[in-house]
Amino acid sequence: MTDALLPNGIKDGGGDGSYFKKGCNPFAQTGRSKLQNQRATLNQQIIKEMRLRAGAENLLKATSNNKVKEMVLLELSYVNSNLQLLMGELEGLNSSVEVYQNSQETANIPLVALGLKETKEVDFSTPFKDFILDHYSEDGNSFEDEIADLMDLRKACRTPSRNEAGVELLAKYSSHLPLVESRFFSPNHQTGIFFTWYDSFTGVPVCQQNLSLEKASILFNMAALHSQIGTRSNRQTISGLSEAISSFQKAAGILNHLKETFTHTPSYDMSPAMLSMLIRLMLAQAQECLFEKAALPGIRNEFNSLMKMAQEVAKVSEIYDQVHQSMVQMPIKDNVPLLWSTVSQVKTNHYRSMAHYFVASALLDHQLGPNDDEDQQEKTLSQVYDCLPEGRSPLDILKKKDERQRIGKAHIRRAILGHEEALRIYSLCQKIDALQDILKASHQRSLCKYSEYEIEEEFTDYTEAPDIISKTEHKAEMEVPATLKVKVTDFFQRLGPLSVFSAKQRWTAPRTIHLRPVDRDLGFTLKGESPVQIVSLDPLCPAATDGLKEGDYIVAVGDTDCKWMGVSEVMRQLKDVNEEGIEIQVVSMMESNPSMPTKSATFCGNLPKTYSMICLAYDNDDKNSKSRKVTKKSSFLSWGLKNKLKSASTLSLPTADHSSTLPWSKPCPTFPSSSTFNDSALY
Repeated sequence: MTDALLPNGIKDGGGDGSYFKKGCNPFAQTGRSKLQNQRATLNQQIIKEMRLRAGAENLLKATSNNKVKEMVLLELSYVNSNLQLLMGELEGLNSSVEVYQNSQETANIPLVALGLKETKEVDFSTPFKDFILDHYSEDGNSFEDEIADLMDLRKACRTPSRNEAGVELLAKYSSHLPLVESRFFSPNHQTGIFFTWYDSFTGVPVCQQNLSLEKASILFNMAALHSQIGTRSNRQTISGLSEAISSFQKAAGILNHLKETFTHTPSYDMSPAMLSMLIRLMLAQAQECLFEKAALPGIRNEFNSLMKMAQEVAKVSEIYDQVHQSMVQMPIKDNVPLLWSTVSQVKTNHYRSMAHYFVASALLDHQLGPNDDEDQQEKTLSQVYDCLPEGRSPLDILKKKDERQRIGKAHIRRAILGHEEALRIYSLCQKIDALQDILKASHQRSLCKYSEYEIEEEFTDYTEAPDIISKTEHKAEMEVPATLKVKVTDFFQRLGPLSVFSAKQRWTAPRTIHLRPVDRDLGFTLKGESPVQIVSLDPLCPAATDGLKEGDYIVAVGDTDCKWMGVSEVMRQLKDVNEEGIEIQVVSMMESNPSMPTKSATFCGNLPKTYSMICLAYDNDDKNSKSRKVTKKSSFLSWGLKNKLKSASTLSLPTADHSSTLPWSKPCPTFPSSSTFNDSALY
């Protein structure tokens, strides 16, 4: 069974020139696509019935008319029965394990895959355009392509292909979400965008305005997709088993990451209890594949090898027993498909029976010979049992033929009883042909082994086979995939660097400033990486007169966008400005609660600054401004690149030429230090 892929044809609006793949074509008649379409239809019907039920319950509370109450109760019972039927149908879809298996595989026990969470389409267009206009003071219509690319990427994530390309698609969208959140989702502003996701087990919808639900649901779907890749792998080959093991371990790792990162998700399928159970299930299936990988080349018909495999398969049985115990706890029991808990119980009995069969084969088929390593066999047997029947020791069992056969037949009897119990439990659930065939074949093999050593006189032999200690050399571990986060290029990078132009800061509309150099001096310096910021502004320069303020960010020089330019690049743009000047565009950050002192000339870097020009000496006897001699500042271009990040205190501002007889004979500091700064320094 294959997934149909639409041709790659949508260019990644992130700007890296790559293409992101379309998802699985929902109209392609594959088993998994049919299942997703049916699940989506059921989810819509469930939400409709839930709305009807909520309306009926509200009417029941509001009315006091007995006739109306009777009619509402009748309608409510009808809605509840419909809802239960729909829930049953959804559980049946979740129980469809065969559709996720490898189409050419019939010799392995089927594995369980998680279904993808369904979601409604989201239209980012109008809210994002409005936010760009209101918050960034730019034309939102100019970002139509970027918004369309984001919506196409999300739509493709609803039906990802069942391979690594599908996982990468989900990871790409997941990596874009923090960028989108920083751009458009302010903690103080609601965008009006609602994200609706359906519970993958019950179909109950959950809706939120923030991106937490979106992020968590995408992670869940990544884990679900890894589980589907694992069930689809060809477990008749070593490479296929390796792929299945890795996929289930990655699914467990993602689910654990989801559990630790999103602790208050409103959807029950992502609750801590449910995620813990799903993690155990994924690790149990990985351990099962590890056993199959060890047994695929064949199990050597030798004492130590059989004992080793017995402990390996006992480990699989032990883990599935833990999975089953977690599935039957409330309220998980009411939400997990009955087939899942039944299959886990079947596998617990089946693999435990296999462990007893291997021990029985080792004891019955391999007598201790003169060439055998007696000490090694004794050590191996003692490690298999936690406790032996009273009065027996490992060496007695190995050396005495009667004891060896008695214990061996006790194990084969436990194997037969376990296989019969597995078949009984299987008969209570939905029929899976491959599973039934394997259970019957295993039961028949144990019966044949017992018949070889059956003696009619042994009716009084009540020896009970000891429990087998589980042990494995290769334990399944959670694995966080490297593709959990992939490197992406921000769709909305034209808005500027995210560290500055984010939803946390509000900006003024771009202002046009006309720069005219005076003696090749523009009257300010620049700092910062990108975008560059105005510092050390001369209040007497033409730019300041035109409205330029210290702390402004330059976003354009002429027709050139400068949001991503550093100091050196912007200086190159301004280097050859002629006497006619050039226009630049600047924006200022808007402070919601400004902490700037009212008497400060400017505010930059959270530190108030004043300029010595405010403190210029003034001679009351000399009203003629021509008599005041002002020293010339160094040229803007003469500062060079090496001084581009120099402190503003290095700027030489005008000072007055006055005599010592004036009351202000002491030189005023150009920039008062923070220790000496006070209001009196302003005047």
